[in-house]
Amino acid sequence: MDANMRALGASSKLVLKGEHQSIHQTASNVVEMGFDSSSDNSDAFNLNAAAHPINSAVEIPTIHVSDDAGSQDGSDEDGDEWAIESIFEDSFPEMEDNHLYDGTPNTCTYEEAMQYRQELRDVGPEVFIQRTIDAKTITAKKLLTAFGMKPPEYLEMCDDDAYYSLLSLAISRELSKRVKLPAYNSVDDAVELIKKSSNIIVLTGAGISTSLGIPDFRSAGTGLYSKLAHLDLNDPQEVFDISKFRENPKIFYSVARDLITDEPRTTPTHAFIALLQQKGKLLTNYSQNIDNIEATAGILPEKLVQCHGSFATASCIECRYQVPGTTIYPSIRAEKIPQCPRCIERLQTSKTSHPMKRKRSSNGQKKKKKRFDGVSDSDSEGTYDIPEPGVMKPDITFFGEPLPDRFSDRLTNHDKDKVDLVIVIGTSLKVAPVSEVVPFLPPHIPQMYISREPVSHVNFDVDMLGDCDVVVAELCERAGWELKHEMIPKDQKIEVETVEGFRSRHRFTVVK
Repeated sequence: MDANMRALGASSKLVLKGEHQSIHQTASNVVEMGFDSSSDNSDAFNLNAAAHPINSAVEIPTIHVSDDAGSQDGSDEDGDEWAIESIFEDSFPEMEDNHLYDGTPNTCTYEEAMQYRQELRDVGPEVFIQRTIDAKTITAKKLLTAFGMKPPEYLEMCDDDAYYSLLSLAISRELSKRVKLPAYNSVDDAVELIKKSSNIIVLTGAGISTSLGIPDFRSAGTGLYSKLAHLDLNDPQEVFDISKFRENPKIFYSVARDLITDEPRTTPTHAFIALLQQKGKLLTNYSQNIDNIEATAGILPEKLVQCHGSFATASCIECRYQVPGTTIYPSIRAEKIPQCPRCIERLQTSKTSHPMKRKRSSNGQKKKKKRFDGVSDSDSEGTYDIPEPGVMKPDITFFGEPLPDRFSDRLTNHDKDKVDLVIVIGTSLKVAPVSEVVPFLPPHIPQMYISREPVSHVNFDVDMLGDCDVVVAELCERAGWELKHEMIPKDQKIEVETVEGFRSRHRFTVVK
């Protein structure tokens, strides 16, 4: 990861240490992180308080919050962010705002939560703590829910001061969030923003490809990660861990066929992004997807940043020989490990001129050679030192590998000062550093969100919930644009309802 992205991501890390603290330490910790009560936007933090669960190193159960751009041992944590995210979500589950309506005991109502959030920003964390916890107007346990954090079960029988450290974390996360722009709330507001904007950043995730049968990663029951129990992994994301791939590529190739399409198809959402490009409105499409469908849809290379790479090409992990991605598709569909053709050719050439040598260990004992399946190769005469061809790996960015330099260069040196609208589609924004793109951009720029369910860690101006293809079709209909795509039924009727209690949150459904 280069310096630009370290400034974006590493500076936002919370280091959580096993150490109890008083509620006054809780407030002072947040103040030390850079809170400025005179400011109403995230620029006051200069990204230093952009606390996000993914960027947190967690040791359970008690927590001290401090601003730290590196790991405790000085090591590089970039490759561990995926694991940190899972630990955080399991330990400190978030509460969506809609749960504040269900009347759960010891939970703030939505109205109370909004009041507490506004008061926190108005007076700052130190005074806020004095007015709430010190004044005993509310417990720390209940106040956690105002900031979207569900009190963990392991603290259920503890005294209220056991929740102080978590409250410190919840407050710092709340203050790091961009403040929603009050001028934009309705679907028509979103349409007008799209029509008048000329430099739109579109950030896309797996949700825009699910209508083609390509699974997303995190959806319960249908997402890729929910289907990997048979692999007996510590974390399902290990499928995309580069160290695991080098150790045993069979793990990845046992699921890779679910991530490729049999033919070049696109979705209406891809067509919508291409339409923005056609109308001269698309600044950049940052895609987290590895299916390369954006390119198939016609998004120009200079407008497309494939943050996690794609299946468009594949390279040998040994000699770096590169081939078109489709070359390895037959092996992927057969759940076989594709081997490097250049390595194979070189080995075949060398066989005639270099005889195989028996391999022995330093003590003279015959050494067995391990295969990818963990079985040792041997025969009656001992194991020979037989060179093997390298494994072909799709040019997608695994956990533990750096993102392309173009990602940070484009974002920091080109897009940040030009963007006039942000549209996030089909992603829960859970994986760093792409998850940091939205809070990194100027907070006065309007932002809208399109996905099946809302997120709680980002304050978007307009949330449009439902199937991505349905939402973009309705937006184009209201804009007076013709969105041509075979998957959009003729005379499709879409119903839009505002979610109760949320004036800027709307659900889209197809009328049967």
